[in-house]
Amino acid sequence: MDTKLLDLLAEKYDSEEKVVTEIIKLEAILNLPKGTEHFVSDLHGEYQAFQHVLRNGSGNVKEKIKDLFKDEFSEKEIDELATLVYYPEEKLQLVKDHFNNDQELNEWYGETIEHMIKLISFASFKYTRSKLRKALPKQFVYIIEELLYKTEEFTNKKKYYSKIYQQIISLGQADKLIIGLAYTTQRLVVDHLHVVGDIYDRGPEPDKIMDALINYHSVDIQWGNHDVLWIGAFAGSKVCLANIIRICARYDNLDIIEDVYGINLRPLLNLAEKYYDSNPVFMPKSSTNALPENEKIQISKIHQAIAMIQFKLEMPIIKRRPNFNMSERLLLEKLDYDKKQITIHGKTYPLENTCFATVNQEQPDQLLEEEREVIDKLLFSVQHSEKLARHMKFLMKKGSLYLKYNGNLLIHGCIPIDEHGKMEKMTIENKTLAGRDLLDVFEQYLREAFAHPEKTDDLATDMVWYLWTGEYSSLFGKREMTTFERYFIKDKEAHVEKKNPYYYLREKEETCRQILKEFDLNPDQGHIINGHTPVKEISGENPVKANGKMIVIDGSFSKAYQSATGIAGYTLLYNSYGMQLVAHKLFHSKEDVLQNGTDVLSVKRLVDKELVRKKILETNVGESLLQEVSMLKKLMEYRYIK
Repeated sequence: MDTKLLDLLAEKYDSEEKVVTEIIKLEAILNLPKGTEHFVSDLHGEYQAFQHVLRNGSGNVKEKIKDLFKDEFSEKEIDELATLVYYPEEKLQLVKDHFNNDQELNEWYGETIEHMIKLISFASFKYTRSKLRKALPKQFVYIIEELLYKTEEFTNKKKYYSKIYQQIISLGQADKLIIGLAYTTQRLVVDHLHVVGDIYDRGPEPDKIMDALINYHSVDIQWGNHDVLWIGAFAGSKVCLANIIRICARYDNLDIIEDVYGINLRPLLNLAEKYYDSNPVFMPKSSTNALPENEKIQISKIHQAIAMIQFKLEMPIIKRRPNFNMSERLLLEKLDYDKKQITIHGKTYPLENTCFATVNQEQPDQLLEEEREVIDKLLFSVQHSEKLARHMKFLMKKGSLYLKYNGNLLIHGCIPIDEHGKMEKMTIENKTLAGRDLLDVFEQYLREAFAHPEKTDDLATDMVWYLWTGEYSSLFGKREMTTFERYFIKDKEAHVEKKNPYYYLREKEETCRQILKEFDLNPDQGHIINGHTPVKEISGENPVKANGKMIVIDGSFSKAYQSATGIAGYTLLYNSYGMQLVAHKLFHSKEDVLQNGTDVLSVKRLVDKELVRKKILETNVGESLLQEVSMLKKLMEYRYIK
């Protein structure tokens, strides 16, 4: 152990008693039950549904209320208290409107505060007092702790406790206290949140999800392909930027670009108005269908303009990176512009709804000067958006391509493998990589691109785009992305995107065990937790695969997929007793929950039960605490034991 490090540690623990106390505390914590992990995936901008799942802890809040009050509360009273915990500000207002006088309201305040204090005590049973104190609303810590640790064994302090309740109410602090207790309960039922990818695209409010995650007490993120697209745009990739604007236009979400992140789309609109007409295939997929016709046409023009810029920007990357093996995607060079047809993989298709007015047939990857100016201005705006910078920096700080956590492998997409289950190999800068090594290099390039946003066409920036669309990308996992074909070719055979064998071999336990070994995880105890591909429960697909080794939790939150999946997302809970998969019904609105007490959970399914209750000692947190204990014991030997 470096003596300089020990000297620094001694500044914090400057007496033997302090060192001993800290060792005792940490050793004791190691024997507490592990906290509850909450896994969510593929949020796709659906903030309202996400925040409800976050507030109810995927049913954990109501489970605690049922367990605690099952002998004294009716089902309706359980729903009422649960709703108060989920949405305290709104529920308080509804409750107060029903009382005829202050006396009735004050009685309700007293009873409710007492119930919520009991709930806090029950929900915090496996935490230290220190950890609980940090979760309490700061302005009420003293009051809450007095009420939490009161005892009924002696009568000496009855008037004391009674006076506390009276003063809280008479001084007009009851609402604030109840709100504080509600948010404390939400925090206590989930110790740590995992977001297994795809916060962005399709849905209308990814920015609000990011703000919620920034303010969440403990979270990590495994980047999804859509998240990496946004990171790439901020890191200087013009083709990633073109993709995010195209997707926002497609799903009628340009407000995110312009109003939320302050990126001026006027130059793009001017370009679009000059060169493009209304085009049915480029009309926005509005969730409300309430857009005026002229606005739809305007968006369709923007959609065409940015799509053509994207197709042009892809081509130089494909040419300068032959190891990407994407020459088949040089589609603008394969076109017969006179006959309006294209030959792909040996088959010729007629083209419909074309919009190639800005394409130079002799040099199709050449941007018009106007297009170049537009994409440069857009990139400048993106990289100077304060709000987007804050969100992307948080994604980088809390994110990774994969995560090994408490014996499980968390990954959004896939581990590229061949049809025999062997790790696919890719050569990058004369190094042949596969499996974990390949993912580590992908992440290395992503972080390098983010660290140097001034570089817009280097290998690192190109590699970020490859993560979005490349055959051996762990985030894409398909042979090719058929965006062009979906726009211009009617034959759906051309739209098919062949998936990596991972997506059918993951049904086999042997494959999952092999992948867990690749990441130095115990194949007997570990699981792979996956997002990315919506599980079609409506068709009988099982999200739990490979004898429980594979759990897919994209169900999905995104409304665009719910007709195909039949549900509104899966979430996963992992506490000291084991794992439970939770399926969610369609979330209608917060108002529906408030008025009717309805929840959106459907079925909780046991995935894996711990034979022996898991302790903090056996977790990632426990590993870190053991290292701290080891350092403190070395400090004892170095400084205090003679």
